[in-house]
Amino acid sequence: MKKTRILLVDDHAIVRLGLMTLLNDQPDMEVVGEASTAAEAVAGAERLEPDVVLMDIRLPGEGGIAAARQVSSRFPGSKVVMLTSFADDELILRAINAGAVGYVLKQVGNDELLRAIRAAALGQALLDPATTARLLSRVREAERKAEEDAFRELSDREMDVLVHLARGKTNAEIGSILNLSEKTVGNYVGNMFEKLGLKNRIELAAYAYEHHLFERLGNEG
Repeated sequence: MKKTRILLVDDHAIVRLGLMTLLNDQPDMEVVGEASTAAEAVAGAERLEPDVVLMDIRLPGEGGIAAARQVSSRFPGSKVVMLTSFADDELILRAINAGAVGYVLKQVGNDELLRAIRAAALGQALLDPATTARLLSRVREAERKAEEDAFRELSDREMDVLVHLARGKTNAEIGSILNLSEKTVGNYVGNMFEKLGLKNRIELAAYAYEHHLFERLGNEG
């Protein structure tokens, strides 16, 4: 049986000892290394190429989240599972954004910890349902806020121009529809480039669709 190779990362030696005893007792797991700081975790991942890095979210130095980001980006074959003392949604969300595939509360039972490690070794993400629901709610709220802010800098007239530009109309055609001169339409388009940090009409049209302009207006056209 191929064993899952695990790197333990925690700044408390007694915690590492307890985890090592538990994991090495499993027929499908093997602790191949230990680390007590973020720098040691990254170096250990590079040297040992573990299947799973079981890492405390709070570490001396850069911290567990920074270490998770480095391990996940530099050594994608090593899956990071975070250990945390309490379910802090902000920390957990930051850890997931950093590349962690799951997290485990330190006070959970052994079975839950082992399940998380086995899931990570298979490349599966593991979050408990309650936390998943909270995080998804936060992500959706952030997305909703981003959508609301997407066109905040544009005037009503610029929005009118953008609607027709996104439908593929030329400046002359937009001017005819809105009773504006072609030059005035061009000025509005230039203003939108500057306000939104875009470079051309294609990017502007793509921005409109990406941020669901027509859905906002109640018009699928």
